[in-house]
Amino acid sequence: MASAPGITGPVVREAAKMGQAWGFSRYGGPEVQEFFDRPDPVPGRGEVLIRVDVAGVNPLDHALRSGLVPGLDGGRPFPLVLGMEAAGTVLALGAEVDGLEVGDAVFGLALTGGGTYAETTVLSAPNTARIPAGLSATVAATLPVAGTTAVDALDQLDLPAGATILVNGVGGGVGLAVAQLALARELSVIGTGSIAKREHADAIGVRFIDYAAGDVAAAVRGLAPDGVDGIVDLVGGTALRTVAPLARDPRNVIAVGDASVPDLGGRFVERRLDRENLERSARLALDGILAPVITAVHPLSDAPAALASVENGHISGKVVIKVT
Repeated sequence: MASAPGITGPVVREAAKMGQAWGFSRYGGPEVQEFFDRPDPVPGRGEVLIRVDVAGVNPLDHALRSGLVPGLDGGRPFPLVLGMEAAGTVLALGAEVDGLEVGDAVFGLALTGGGTYAETTVLSAPNTARIPAGLSATVAATLPVAGTTAVDALDQLDLPAGATILVNGVGGGVGLAVAQLALARELSVIGTGSIAKREHADAIGVRFIDYAAGDVAAAVRGLAPDGVDGIVDLVGGTALRTVAPLARDPRNVIAVGDASVPDLGGRFVERRLDRENLERSARLALDGILAPVITAVHPLSDAPAALASVENGHISGKVVIKVT
């Protein structure tokens, strides 16, 4: 089959073939979501077309649908496909793509608006890496957001062994990843979360505080009377402002979602989404240091329930969509 202009390597599926996707027809709440068919995207400069095996589900997905981060839509027209992270197989390469080949098993980020809740999509090549032998596509699909965020937050804190860290919102995919990597760095980990998320936090060695059980700040003080050496906040808002004073040095308050953290003397997480950081997260997973807690695997037909479980905040760990 001839390649489309600007594409190297064979396009495995017929260009006219339609594939199913789950997305949204306008910005808004769950009511704007819909299934629709779309042709295989054509990879542009610096993009790779992949067959999606597994897509990760993240809070960022419903934030994008709600119109809170329109810059991530890549300027594409509606309907837009949901999802930011995926693992799959390279079907074709756009121009100026280095280090990847057709047929590679890869994982990465759809930073140019292609979405990942779909049978095929395009990923940004600089933000895509090969899946190392021995690592499943299901695990790999959880790393581009949660895995790299955890690595970035802990690198930014750079706390010494023996220090105490508070993970505010420990029960989700990022929170559990932060806790795992912190424990591997020989940090003492305190985590806040809803009681429904306690089991997974306890299982990895987190000293857990139920944020609905009373005075969170007092509970943290009970475990760390002199305060904590660092905080990774995954909740934001009032919850962030409640725990931020517990840090002995306000600069060691790292927020992942609340950009107002500098008002408290803290810092917003510095994200590194390049291939090197993806490969680093994959090595940590392959070595068992980072072990994503995958609590639900949905078929693409059940994508609405997958996203709803993350949007309502009641799910612990990571949710993924198994596409193929």
